[in-house]
Amino acid sequence: MSKVISLEKLKDIFKDDMTIMIGGFLGCGTGEKLIDTLIESNAKNLTIIGNDTSFVDKGIGRLIVNNQVKKVIASHIGTNAQTGKLMNEGKLEVELSPQGTLIERIRAGGFGLGGILTPTGVGTLVEENKEKISINNKDYLLEHPLRADVALVNGSIVDEFGNTVYKGTTKNFNPIMAMASDIVIMEAEEFVNTGEINKEMIMTPGVVVDYIIKEAN
Repeated sequence: MSKVISLEKLKDIFKDDMTIMIGGFLGCGTGEKLIDTLIESNAKNLTIIGNDTSFVDKGIGRLIVNNQVKKVIASHIGTNAQTGKLMNEGKLEVELSPQGTLIERIRAGGFGLGGILTPTGVGTLVEENKEKISINNKDYLLEHPLRADVALVNGSIVDEFGNTVYKGTTKNFNPIMAMASDIVIMEAEEFVNTGEINKEMIMTPGVVVDYIIKEAN
């Protein structure tokens, strides 16, 4: 059964109040066709998990500008003035998580862990309302795992089954997010036949990919 889905049918997957993970770092490695389709679906009250909110005209930032997001979980928001504006106006909830902590929380969600222990944030505002655990006389914060209803992932080379290779820095959050979501939608920059990718180069196994959007779609 083909995993390739049309952009029109993809719109039906997106619903109000979903939690969606979106790969990318300042838009690098973000599937812009997936963002286009999410905007066209007009799904509202979304919780978005990503490294950042990119820029007002790129990636996650476009969802912010379109007022589709109620909450953002990210490591920083400084490159998107609209995110900060909405947060200060009380129209957008922002949960800031240190970048290393954020990706580890996502990994924990993907691999079935109960959370992670990290010294990052101890003695700062980050520790507010979090459980603190001492091990060998050193304090750690218990950070809870993160999962999502849907992950929007961008792959450099994707085969028919969903096996994926990421080139360079586009890898960033994408492969970890693909492990931590109930539905994984892959935007393929280059789409190839199954078997054309060297098995040793595969970074996301096709078994976790539910749908594929081809570049030429």
